[in-house]
Amino acid sequence: MAKTSSILKNEHRRDLNRRFKARRSKLKAIVMDKNVAPEERFNASLKLAEVPRNSARCRIRNRCEITGRPRGFYRKFNMSRIALREFANNGLVPGVTKASW
Repeated sequence: MAKTSSILKNEHRRDLNRRFKARRSKLKAIVMDKNVAPEERFNASLKLAEVPRNSARCRIRNRCEITGRPRGFYRKFNMSRIALREFANNGLVPGVTKASW
């Protein structure tokens, strides 16, 4: 089980990302557009720097829904490999069977 503080920190980052997504994408579009005046691009980059860092999408860490484990994460199931195996062996994940040949 992951530390509660790590899980809560990641949830806070997801919340910040949801709140600032529109503002961040609009400012980034202005900064990246070469046809916009340099002064306007510079002002947009300054405003982008004022937006919280943790609102960036790349700072969000995929974590297991059950244990909070950050590594060995399967996106399709939103679980770590350990939790997925345990749930699959108990028959709690539909469509997943243990391989045998």
